[in-house]
Amino acid sequence: MSNTENPVVFFDITIGGSPKGRIEMELRADVVPRTAENFRCLCTGEKGIGRTGKLLHFKGSTFHRVIPGFMCQEVTSRVARGSCSQMMFCCFYNDHFQCCNPLCVAVKFHACDDVFLQGGDFTRSNGTGGESIYGEKFDDENFQLNHKGPGILSMANAGKNTNGSQFFLCTAETTWLDGKHVVFGKVVSGMDVVSAIEQVGSEDGRTRVVVMIADSGQLR
Repeated sequence: MSNTENPVVFFDITIGGSPKGRIEMELRADVVPRTAENFRCLCTGEKGIGRTGKLLHFKGSTFHRVIPGFMCQEVTSRVARGSCSQMMFCCFYNDHFQCCNPLCVAVKFHACDDVFLQGGDFTRSNGTGGESIYGEKFDDENFQLNHKGPGILSMANAGKNTNGSQFFLCTAETTWLDGKHVVFGKVVSGMDVVSAIEQVGSEDGRTRVVVMIADSGQLR
């Protein structure tokens, strides 16, 4: 159930330069106010220039990593061969698979039946940058909310207490990420746009055409 006191923000999306529609997201300020405020301000751009010299604003940034669900079986087979990441979601966070973690092999990344859309790197556009409104990184606020289904909005990270501006959208239940990534919102309108983004993804996460946040802001 939506809380009418929580902020609602939006992304206007273009795919390959063509407008595809709007994604609207409710931010759970009632549960994770600090994390929600970071995302809200990055949607409006109201904080101005950050420490990196870039505008703290999602507008003009891209979804740099998109892996469609039907391509994730190959990722799973790579994990089973011992190539995975201790960050528990190598299939979409980094540009390569970087370690052999027995725990990851044991769980075989059941995650990879699903799809993740990752964005928020407005400084480097490749998953290695970004900045929060509080500085480069800020701590995990809490893990009260879960990755319980399609449209969940959660913070990407590089381990404990390394939140910046990067985020990901889920299109299915991803409970293995609970307790590792801070959930702070959900899509309330525009899942058709999320599906359109999925269609231009690839096995390695690179998009076939540019997926851009042409505009972003706050509705409520």
